[in-house]
Amino acid sequence: MEKMMNLSSLRSSSSSSSTENFGRRWKEYQGMSNWDGLLDPLDEILRAEILRYGQFVNAAYKSFEFDPSSSNYATCKYPKTTLFERCGLHNTGYKVTKHLRATSGIQLPCWVDKAPTWVSNQSSYVGYVAVCDNKEEIKRLGRRDVVIAYRGTSTCLEWLENLRATLTNLTCNMGNENNGVKQNEPMVESGFLSLYNSNNSSYKSLQEMVKEEMGHILETYGEEPLSLTITGHSLGAALATLTAYDIKTAFLGLPVTVISFGSPRVGNSSFRQCLEKQGTKVLRIVNSDDVITKMPGFVFDDMDKTNADMERNTNFHVTGFPSWIQKQVEEAKWVYSEVGEELRLCSRDSPYLRGVNVAMCHDLNTYLHLVDGFVSSRCPFKATAKRFLQQ
Repeated sequence: MEKMMNLSSLRSSSSSSSTENFGRRWKEYQGMSNWDGLLDPLDEILRAEILRYGQFVNAAYKSFEFDPSSSNYATCKYPKTTLFERCGLHNTGYKVTKHLRATSGIQLPCWVDKAPTWVSNQSSYVGYVAVCDNKEEIKRLGRRDVVIAYRGTSTCLEWLENLRATLTNLTCNMGNENNGVKQNEPMVESGFLSLYNSNNSSYKSLQEMVKEEMGHILETYGEEPLSLTITGHSLGAALATLTAYDIKTAFLGLPVTVISFGSPRVGNSSFRQCLEKQGTKVLRIVNSDDVITKMPGFVFDDMDKTNADMERNTNFHVTGFPSWIQKQVEEAKWVYSEVGEELRLCSRDSPYLRGVNVAMCHDLNTYLHLVDGFVSSRCPFKATAKRFLQQ
């Protein structure tokens, strides 16, 4: 019994030490040093944090009303006070403060009013804002954390917006007028931007809702150490990146981190430069078998090129790609750039995944399963990691 008590005391002391260590290093885990030394091999604390934020995204999916025959289609099924519990997330230490909606900017013909709701629904619940309000969790995290979580594509018009893949200039109310980029202006995918800043007579834009809510949160907790973590899957990952850029522009000094799962490409190289210049940290979790992460458009620029090269607007060509094709693609506004740091995983490394198909490779639970099992590029998977495939 004495040995058991000593072992219990040792575990408690170890857990307490780990908590204190994490609290002191929270900026490192939020990417302030670009996750240097934490990704390969994957740091265990960072793994736990990625999975925790992935569960917040999962809650955005679970709380969405998918049933097109329901009068509440495309709304949130649960009130803010019970959303986490109803989604199976207990004792998170966070409270939901705002449901978020995204509105499509696609102009529909008049006859669509007679179509089923699942076709014509322009504004849909897309996620939520939550604030850490538990003293023990705040102590563990080393600060009060704010989370914005977004689900992926779920409605007809969201699918149509995804197809609007040409790049468009950021609007003036997203703060690009003084971004410091001397050459090309920052541009992002048309459909993603439309879902972020479009509104209608019934609902404010997602952009307006997020900025208003962050304003209230900063007014309430602004004197405390505070961080914003924006997380999402698929379309939600793209919206998370746009949100981060916008919030970091509007609220100077706020640490902003994006944890994205299966993100498509979002913007051009100037957009990436703006994110880097403003200090927004982006960790992209990528499944190399997931085709969505290779879309839309083309990537011609080299991620390792120097800032001096970018200043001179040097042309970079994909090996074997004729220059005339590259010119055509550039003129069509289809040249994208990857952003942030990457944690690259692979479905084929898991002994539990049978076969490789588009849906499975892009599924959020597949991503969580791969994060749970990844060890390093030299030792790619833990044979014991299979829990997320059982959900």
